[in-house]
Amino acid sequence: MPMLDAYIPEGALSAEAEQKLLARLTDVLLENEGADPTNETARSIAWVFLHRADVFVAGAPADEPRYRFVASVPEGQFNPDRRQAIVEAITEAVLDAEEGARPRDPMRVWVFPTEIADGTWGGGGRIVTLADIAGLVMGDPEKGREYADRTLGERRREAAPV
Repeated sequence: MPMLDAYIPEGALSAEAEQKLLARLTDVLLENEGADPTNETARSIAWVFLHRADVFVAGAPADEPRYRFVASVPEGQFNPDRRQAIVEAITEAVLDAEEGARPRDPMRVWVFPTEIADGTWGGGGRIVTLADIAGLVMGDPEKGREYADRTLGERRREAAPV
């Protein structure tokens, strides 16, 4: 159940470019969470929230658009490689969407890949765990539980003090 908060200034992109960007970002989000972007169930729970933002730099309106993206996935879905990959992919997708209208400056794009601790994601009026989400996407609750146990176990072993 990946979610992306996309902060894009009004008018920074053409309507068509923005629509293509949001579709591309859905794929990027799923790919870097480790899901198949062609899986219709996975796509149905990949949401992008578009926020309009006025951005100020050093106390004055920004001279060029600045973009901010917060990618949220269940705990265990990002590893260091996936975090780096999603930052790169979102940055490149945004700069491509500008279609050469501005200097290609990656410092105008900031990406925050975040994991939501298992047991703290709520949806449908209840807590939704990684096992629940994986079971839904896989079409098998038991496989979802096995995946979550393996993934969270590996992540917690990596994070444990030595």
